[in-house]
Amino acid sequence: MAESYVERPPLPALAGVVRTVWVQRTGAAPYVQRHLPTGGVEVHFPIGGRPQLVGPLTRPEIEVIPPHTTIVGARFQPGTAPPLPTVLDDLVDQRLGLTDLWGRRVDRLVEAMAVVPPERALSVLQTHLVAEFRRTARLDPLVGEAVRALMPWHPVNIDALAGHLALSPSQLRRRCLHAVGVSPKVLQRTLRFQGFLALAQAGATASGRRGEDGVAGLAIDVGYADQAHLSRECLRLTGVTPRALLGGDIDRCACGHEHSASYRPFLATRGLAPARFVQDRAGPPLLVSRV
Repeated sequence: MAESYVERPPLPALAGVVRTVWVQRTGAAPYVQRHLPTGGVEVHFPIGGRPQLVGPLTRPEIEVIPPHTTIVGARFQPGTAPPLPTVLDDLVDQRLGLTDLWGRRVDRLVEAMAVVPPERALSVLQTHLVAEFRRTARLDPLVGEAVRALMPWHPVNIDALAGHLALSPSQLRRRCLHAVGVSPKVLQRTLRFQGFLALAQAGATASGRRGEDGVAGLAIDVGYADQAHLSRECLRLTGVTPRALLGGDIDRCACGHEHSASYRPFLATRGLAPARFVQDRAGPPLLVSRV
């Protein structure tokens, strides 16, 4: 069995809460997997093993996956974690057994996934997630709106965003910590870097803003001041340089994995109209509408 990683779009019923689902297979040697902050949580189901939830990450997590392992997984959108018995800021940078979080019903799910091919196991997992969300999920709509506003293509002021949502900055921070696991500012920085990765994985061409092209242009397109700013954030979030992360080609991901199911919906938000701001004489810019 050769090493492979292929992402798939989620079922339509999960499209609003799951960013992507995937099947990963390791070959004859152990595989070193670098998990990166995405703003969301993930569930990992090793076929024949014990499933885990990877909480919201603020730094890279290195995992050595044994040879001849198949993992089926799902990556959630920020603020749309599956039903859990605790708030997400209790789970930051943690990996927990799903049995501890979902109870004994996980055992039945593991058994059902173990006796079918991996692609079918992925369908079994998604069907279970649909049922879980219909049964118990309660998502915070204001956090969902905040997440959409914090996408990288049109940077917004956090205090202005809170005012737009009729929240104080401290209320927005508390609700984001509970529903996402991190503060709005940390989420904004994470999504900005995810935006750069999406452009690199898609082999996108820079827009040429400020006359920059290549990786410097991509950095500016997602809101970095310059390429050096991107490099510092890459080291902080991944532990390596952009060139090392992308497999040696700084303008395009060269890892050989199929990421299109993840980056295409992310890049689709790039063309949405930006928020408009006006300057309030008594304070900072205020978000007044979306056009």
